[in-house]
Amino acid sequence: MMKLKVCSLFFVLFSTALFSQNIVKGLVVLDDESLSSSKVKVYEKTKGYITQVIINEPFQFEFYSSSIELIFVAEGFPSVNKFLNFNEQDDPFIRVELKSQQLSEIVLSAKRKEVFLLKRMEDFEQTEIYAGKKNEVILVEQSMGNLASNNSRQIYNQIPGLNIYQNDDAGLQLNVGGRGLDPNRTSNFNTRQNGYDISADVLGYPESYYTPPAEGLEEIQIIRGAASLQYGTQFGGLINFKLKTPDPLKPFTFLTRNTVGSNSLLTNFSMVSGSVKQLKYLGFLNLKTGNGFRSNSEFNSSNIFFHIGYEFSDDTSITGEFTYLDYLSQQGGGLSDSMFNENAYQSNRSRNWFGLSWLLYNVKFLHSFNSNSNFSLNLFGLDAQRNAVGFRSNRVSQIDPNQERDLIKGDFKNMGIEMRWLNRYQLGSINSVFLIGSKYYNSNNSSQQGPGSDNSDADFDFRIDEFPNYNQQSLYSYPNQNLALFAENIFYVHPKLSLTPGVRFEFIETGALGEYKKINTDAAGNVILNRTIPTTENRRRNFALFGLGVGYKPSSKLEFYGNISQNYRSVTFTDISIINPAYIINPNISDESGFTTDFGVRGRLKRSFSFDANVFRIYYSNRIGFIQKKFNDGSVKSERGNVGDAVLYGLESLLDFNIKEILNLKSENYNLNYFANFSLIDSEYTSSITPGVEGKKVEFVPKVNLKTGLKFAYQNYSFNIQYSYLSDQFSDSTNALSGNLSGVIGLIPAYDVLDLSSSMSTGKFRFEMGINNVLNEIYFTRRATGYPGPGIIPSPNRNFYVTIQFKI
Repeated sequence: MMKLKVCSLFFVLFSTALFSQNIVKGLVVLDDESLSSSKVKVYEKTKGYITQVIINEPFQFEFYSSSIELIFVAEGFPSVNKFLNFNEQDDPFIRVELKSQQLSEIVLSAKRKEVFLLKRMEDFEQTEIYAGKKNEVILVEQSMGNLASNNSRQIYNQIPGLNIYQNDDAGLQLNVGGRGLDPNRTSNFNTRQNGYDISADVLGYPESYYTPPAEGLEEIQIIRGAASLQYGTQFGGLINFKLKTPDPLKPFTFLTRNTVGSNSLLTNFSMVSGSVKQLKYLGFLNLKTGNGFRSNSEFNSSNIFFHIGYEFSDDTSITGEFTYLDYLSQQGGGLSDSMFNENAYQSNRSRNWFGLSWLLYNVKFLHSFNSNSNFSLNLFGLDAQRNAVGFRSNRVSQIDPNQERDLIKGDFKNMGIEMRWLNRYQLGSINSVFLIGSKYYNSNNSSQQGPGSDNSDADFDFRIDEFPNYNQQSLYSYPNQNLALFAENIFYVHPKLSLTPGVRFEFIETGALGEYKKINTDAAGNVILNRTIPTTENRRRNFALFGLGVGYKPSSKLEFYGNISQNYRSVTFTDISIINPAYIINPNISDESGFTTDFGVRGRLKRSFSFDANVFRIYYSNRIGFIQKKFNDGSVKSERGNVGDAVLYGLESLLDFNIKEILNLKSENYNLNYFANFSLIDSEYTSSITPGVEGKKVEFVPKVNLKTGLKFAYQNYSFNIQYSYLSDQFSDSTNALSGNLSGVIGLIPAYDVLDLSSSMSTGKFRFEMGINNVLNEIYFTRRATGYPGPGIIPSPNRNFYVTIQFKI
């Protein structure tokens, strides 16, 4: 049970009719002046978000309809609804009092979901525009499953069409793709934390080695391909991790969560937060350790985050954030198809290790010039290192000879600044919202590959003096810079219809400066050539991306949306300079381009049924992928390069049924929900200069993607069951069915997984437990091209967890 704050919310609404225009005036007051909440968001059932008002300060806004239903939402308090009929309103003074009451977790969850439905209606907020875009929001605390291990299969269970790599039982890295995009380290999305970039290099190496702990998240915001205009050019769109915010009502709160699980899994998440006058703070520490579900798979990680904010006034604030992640994991290596069929959890790599050090920093300034005009300034940077050492061979079944290991070290130093200004205005009689912004990004990263030690420990020092003739040596720096200007405008051509055109201008310069070794030996292993070859590459691009979004809301419970936006993805530096025994790089590899189209409808029927369904089409030009290539010496190798042009299209849908409401059961002591997340996707290579590719299916596209589940709650108890199914998918453009020696190429077979989870709350304590992969399905979702492979990376077998949470 949770005690709500005792408060009284009092507001006065007065309306006067002026021709067809109605003016709403009011005042929001909290009786308990000791509470620090000062801002209230105002929504209207049809239009969604209207404005933000300040407690104890009069507000005024205009409407062109004869009646409205307003919803006032203040952080820490239940929402307040008020219907106004301007033709019948007699009493201009309306008083609403909220009294203290004991609410169960069921009722609290329902109230959070009510506010969530309102938030999804917002066309814009602060300095962001969402109108006309395919967007989804995950309320992490209401998600099903194990937050301690970042179980993506459960956390993202209500986002249609996602393809997720599931290859560790601690959630150290997020691997999410969709619509035919490679899930590897979520590299086809622009990944952000609280609105700023967190990947290694947005342009040259957009892989996300850092994933915020799910226990520290409030929301995960996802915008599909149309995000290319505001956030970056990626085909996947945007994933923004919105971390929890400081408690606005108390000077100090403390929460700790401790989890134990299979394979010696131990995690701790501890967080403090609070508000003291204008100062707000939040910090957490997340520790994880375990042995993994395979041999040679132990790990440990530590993650620290700290946020501090200061409100100079109700209109001006500044925040600073610091994030540090350090982890070390042993990697059991990949498998061939025959090895997987023999024993899916075996490992023949005991000397492979991966280490990471990730430091993010951010300063954000927000200012409202008036109720219609907002400005944001975002400064961010990254200082990080990734190290991988181990024995890698194209024949993954080869026994480790215990010689020198292959060592790859990456160093990432980048910084950026993003400015945005949003302004609400009227163009004649048309209400409009204008957004303009710019982003400058600069990085100077480096990578080195060469001989590591012949030991078995996590030694990330080069041994070039000991092994000067090691044949995989390179040293590169990657000076990259990017300048982008973008603008979008919402035109409310009708109270129910909006058009949102947008444009993004890009200047991108990427380079690779360095050298690599060419070493040849004779049949006896004697070195006959050892040459250092310098290389320099510089690529400059100037281009514009355009897009258009449409939104139509015939009622407060129904919305149609559609958009078309251009996309672009530049070649990464791993496509140019890293030597990999599992495949070769086509020297003519070039950037990808294309566009994304979405059309959908979402809404709800009273409180009993909600839905979101859309169709999409993606056109890819010069899509990068793998082909099987035969060389003059008779050998056949995997080659990574531009395969050809492709189209991907399909249906994505999410249905949610409140069974209690459907059956008209009145009790608030329990709740029963059923959801079905279903996608049907197809694809085809429409042209290719490579024989045997045209007409083939695009890789990473399971035709059927289903997640469905049932959630039952009684008072402070809840029980969840989830079933997941993905059909077959290919891993290369030739649609090879049989795996090769490296395990990189071949079919990823269909699989299905069943998960159970439950929770109980009592006082300051919360208990959670669950079983993942209940039926102990033996399957894999990934054929890795590099670390942690190469080869098939199996997915976790049956495992359990128990979590105890304490909060004051």
